[in-house]
Amino acid sequence: MSETQQINLSDLDLPSLQNVKNQLEEELNHLTQSYTKLKGVQGRFTDCADSVNSLKAEKPEDKQILVPLTSSLYVPGKLSNVDKVIVDIGTGYYVEKSVTDASKFYADKVDYVKKNLSKLEENITGKQNSLRAIVSVMQDKLQEQQGKN
Repeated sequence: MSETQQINLSDLDLPSLQNVKNQLEEELNHLTQSYTKLKGVQGRFTDCADSVNSLKAEKPEDKQILVPLTSSLYVPGKLSNVDKVIVDIGTGYYVEKSVTDASKFYADKVDYVKKNLSKLEENITGKQNSLRAIVSVMQDKLQEQQGKN
C-alpha cells in the first residue's frame, strides 16, 4: 500500500522547487489536454443522442436525407425503417438497437463522460492550486536571497 508523504514546500531549495514546479506543469498540461479531448467526446455523444431522439420524435419514414460517403461527399437517400439503428459501441463493434435503447445508450454515455469531466476538473483545480503555492514559495525564497545580497 502506498503512503502519501507530505513535504513542507519551504523546506525545499530552489532547484528542488523548480523540479516540482516543472513536474506539476507537465501533469497540468496532460490533464488539460485530456479534459479537452473528453469535452469533444461528450459533444459527439450528445450529437448522437440528439440525432436518435429526433428519429424517436417524428417517425420520418420516406424522409429525404444526405448520406455521407466521406467527410465531404454525400449522396441523397431516404429513410425507410427508423425503428432500429446501428450503434458504434467502440473498438470497431456495432450493435443493432431500437431507437429507445440507442437513446438510453447515448444518454448513459453522456452522463458517464460528465462525471469523468467533473473529476478531472477537480484534479486540474487541485494541481493549479499546488502550482500557485510552489510559485509563491519560490518568489519568497528569491526575495529572501536578494535581501541577503
